[in-house]
Amino acid sequence: MKTKKHKILVVDDERDICRALEFLLSREGYEVDIAYDGIMALDKMEKSDYDLMISDLKMEGMSGIELMEETLKKSSSLIVVIMTAFASVESAVEAMQKGASDYIVKPFVNEDVILTIKRLLEHRRIVFENMALKRQLSQHMGCKDFVGESASIQEIFELLEKVIPTKSNILILGESGTGKGMIAEIIHCNSPRRDEPFMSINCSAIPENLLESELFGYKKGAFTGASSDKTGLISMADGGTLFLDEIGDMPTSLQSKILKVLESGELIPLGDTKVRNIDVRLISATNKDVDALIESGQFREDLYYRINVFEIKLPALRERPEDIRVLAHHFVETYSEAQNKDITGFTEDAMNVLMGYAWPGNVRELSNVLERAVVISGGDQIDVSDFPEKIKAVRRSSKRGLKDMVSYYERKIIIDALSSNEGNKERTAAALGVDLATLYRKMKKLEIESEKS
Repeated sequence: MKTKKHKILVVDDERDICRALEFLLSREGYEVDIAYDGIMALDKMEKSDYDLMISDLKMEGMSGIELMEETLKKSSSLIVVIMTAFASVESAVEAMQKGASDYIVKPFVNEDVILTIKRLLEHRRIVFENMALKRQLSQHMGCKDFVGESASIQEIFELLEKVIPTKSNILILGESGTGKGMIAEIIHCNSPRRDEPFMSINCSAIPENLLESELFGYKKGAFTGASSDKTGLISMADGGTLFLDEIGDMPTSLQSKILKVLESGELIPLGDTKVRNIDVRLISATNKDVDALIESGQFREDLYYRINVFEIKLPALRERPEDIRVLAHHFVETYSEAQNKDITGFTEDAMNVLMGYAWPGNVRELSNVLERAVVISGGDQIDVSDFPEKIKAVRRSSKRGLKDMVSYYERKIIIDALSSNEGNKERTAAALGVDLATLYRKMKKLEIESEKS
């Protein structure tokens, strides 16, 4: 494979210096451009990307430090070497403090210049490789076990064994906090794409006007503020996996563009005309009722079929209460080790409270509660006193009759479902698995009970 030549820009108002360095560096195999002042250098940088810039410190008009500051605003990875005929510590230190990687004193020795440039470019290569390695390691470290012994979780494990080796797109459904992101990481880290990038984005957390540029990237000048090229997450995931969390919140205008990428395998960044071939496996997730979104026109049916080759539905924690105990012990063991504490388990009261709570925030809420409990616990067992007030309330409510307790949790579940579905009763009924009439009846009944209590 042919090695790509490094591009170097030499900037000096002394033309003989520029030509001498151009000859020297070209002979070493570098691709060299020259500029005779800062304005000319900036103009060249508008048209081409450089790995390294050598700039004289003292030039008419824009100084070397001013040029360096301007160029680093646009390309923070650019290596800058400052040349100075004034071999003073002050000028060299100032240049290094403001971003220069090294400096050369004129008149320079050819061998010293070559060694300096080779050393800096090699260091840059190692840094980039280490960044890629850390990204891969973080991906593998993220592949934690999905804890659960319930029948519903075991069924999901069996489905994952069949799905993971394929290239098929996957849609993960489930309430917030059920572990959709962890399942996406498990799929990627055990798939044939495990050594390629895993890129993720939460579609509900980014404004519509920014989400498209984050996904597709853009060319410099594509819009106001686009001062340099930006690689989008879809391109960054090429060869690997793209995880679109909360895809149900994606604007319909952007849905059509995602569909086109999935259908054609091609991508055009904003403001660009060049088509790029893309190979990504798409994993999507949402806590919304997609059928209701399609019916209301908020989600494209054709995109739904593209992303939903395999569907994985994660149950809420209240639907698999037998997993609460094993999850609780798993989290306490994990957080105790992180906090260097020797906590062996739970008091009987504490475990009863955990088992009796509805967990509207699902596994994420349980994890947060137990991380807090481990931090504040002063003993070798987690006790009820280590829980937040809303969790402690379970023990107080246990003194009430069974009918009151069931009503209390049923009311809380419906309120949380309404909140998740932005008050839309049709979507709430679908999410809870009941018809609309049943939901209205229960809401009326629970409101009456609430007024009595």
